[in-house]
Amino acid sequence: MPSEADILEALRPVEDPELHRSIVDLDMVRDVAIEGDRVRVTVALTVAGCPMRTEITRRVTDAVGELAGVASVDVDLTVMTDEQRQALTQQLRGGSEQEARTNPFTDSRTRILAIASGKGGVGKSSVTTNLAVALAQRGHKVAAVDADVWGFSMPRMLGIDRPPTVIDDVIVPPEANGVTLISMGFFAREDQPVVWRGPMLHKALEQFLTDVHWGEPDFLVVDMPPGTGDIALSMAQFLPRAEVVVVTTPQLAAQKVAQRAAYMSRKVNLGVVGVIENMSWFDCDHGQRYELFGEGGGQALADDLEVPLLGQVPLVPELRAGGDAGEPIVVARPDDPASVAFRTIAERLDVELAPKRIYRTELKIM
Repeated sequence: MPSEADILEALRPVEDPELHRSIVDLDMVRDVAIEGDRVRVTVALTVAGCPMRTEITRRVTDAVGELAGVASVDVDLTVMTDEQRQALTQQLRGGSEQEARTNPFTDSRTRILAIASGKGGVGKSSVTTNLAVALAQRGHKVAAVDADVWGFSMPRMLGIDRPPTVIDDVIVPPEANGVTLISMGFFAREDQPVVWRGPMLHKALEQFLTDVHWGEPDFLVVDMPPGTGDIALSMAQFLPRAEVVVVTTPQLAAQKVAQRAAYMSRKVNLGVVGVIENMSWFDCDHGQRYELFGEGGGQALADDLEVPLLGQVPLVPELRAGGDAGEPIVVARPDDPASVAFRTIAERLDVELAPKRIYRTELKIM
C-alpha cells in the first residue's frame, strides 16, 4: 500500500479547476486516511456550494485510484475555515498583506489585445469571443475582460452560466472553452440596464483588473465598448501596453467610424496592430457570393492606418447561432469558413505580430 506521502505526491499534480494550482500547494488536502486497500481523502473547498465540487472529487479519485494497491477511494468534502481562507487569499496575492490592490498587467509578460470598434453592430463581441477561444486552442492560457459594460454579452457567447467564485475579497473568474472571463454580466441581469457615470465605470473596470485572480495568462483579450468614451479612456490608463485590433464591416460608413476609434487609440499612446473585417460576404446555398455590406472597407482602413488587414470573416448564420447558444463557432463548427478565418487571425497575432524581443549584452570592463 502507498504511504500518506505517496498519496500526497500523487495529488500534487491535481489542480483546483478555478485557481489552476495544486490542491496540495493550496493546502486544500486536510487529511489522508489509509484503511487496508481503501483510501479516504478529505478536501477543504474554498467556499460552501463550490460549483466545481464534482470535478474536484473526480480528479482526486482518479489520481489516487491509479496508485498500486488502492482498491477504492472515498473523497470527503469540507469547507475552509475563515483563517484558512484568509491564508489562501494572501497566497493568491503573492504573500502580500497590503490592503491596496495592484494592477497585475502593468508589468507582466501577458499580451493585451484590445478589440475595438467605432460603432455597435459590427460583431465586435463575436469576434472577441471566437478570437479568444482560437488563441486558447493554440495552447495559450487566455483571459478575457468584457469591458462593454452597457452591452455585455460575452458570458452568453462563451457559454458561461455561473457567477465567479469569491474567496474573501478575491474574485476567481469562471472559465469556458479555455477562456477565463470577468464581465458586468455576472453582476447584473441581462435585462438590467447599467446606468453609471464615468467615475463609477472607472472604478468597476479597475476592480475587474485588480480584484480578480488572473494567474499569469499569455493573452488578455478585452472586448472594448464601441466609440471613444469614458471606458476607452479608462482602459487606456489601466492597460498602457494594450495592442489595439479594430473591427469594422466592409461598409464605408462603418469604416469611417472605426477610423475614429483607431485615431483615438493612437492619441492615448496605444498601438494599433491590425484590422479585422467582419461580415465580409455571404455565400448562399447555390454558391453565389453576395457582398451585402459592400466591399473594401477593411482594406481601406488598414491602408489608412498602415497596419495589416488580419483577416476577413464571412457572414454565416452559424456564427450568430453559436453566440446565442453559448457555443463559439470555432468550437462547434471548426471547419466553417468563419472558424478558419478566426484561427488564421489568431495565428497571425500569435506569430507574425508577436512583439520583437530585444536582447541586451552587458559588457564587463575588467
